Amino acid sequence: MSRMVCARVSAAAPGTSKPGLRERKKLKTRQAIRRAAFRLFAERGYDATPVDRIAAAAEVSPSTVLRYFPAKEDIVLTDEYDALLAAGIRARPTGEPFVETLRHVTVGIMRDIGATDRGELVQRIRLIRDVPAVRGRTAELTARHIETVSAALAERAGRPADDLGIRVVSAAGLAALQEAMLRWAGDHEATSPQELIHRSMDVLARGLTL
Repeated sequence: MSRMVCARVSAAAPGTSKPGLRERKKLKTRQAIRRAAFRLFAERGYDATPVDRIAAAAEVSPSTVLRYFPAKEDIVLTDEYDALLAAGIRARPTGEPFVETLRHVTVGIMRDIGATDRGELVQRIRLIRDVPAVRGRTAELTARHIETVSAALAERAGRPADDLGIRVVSAAGLAALQEAMLRWAGDHEATSPQELIHRSMDVLARGLTL
């Protein structure tokens, strides 16, 4: 999924094999680093939290943090969600409109996210919105997310991944999800993310008419 919408790869998608011991250990380390960082960001602020303090809180070395996350911004922006989103797209019926596929997969993901992960997701979205260094790095990762979704959609549609239509649809779908998540993070107690995803997908389904 886009950088803002996700579920854990550790809960393997139907039809996929569970990760091996080595991958589970890597996932556990990534999650420990990320959660330590988010805790410190909440306590001290993003700019006042250096990598070495994150490493100490996660009980790993600074070099381990940088091996998993080459830049501090990547702790906020990198997650395990895109692989599950791609798997969900591939698992949907071939002839299903992409908007409905994206609606089904992302609503299901958000429904399954626990309270702790949901709170972390809100924090991530707000960091992306409010911290210039994080926001500035999103363009590179957005391009990567479009590549991931385009590849999954192209495989299902039997078209090349660089097909213009595939890429436009992928980019539009991810942008709609991003706007839904930004709205949710702004007032996450008032409206459920599932409702906002439905509303965003409805706009796409109408052909971008108002």
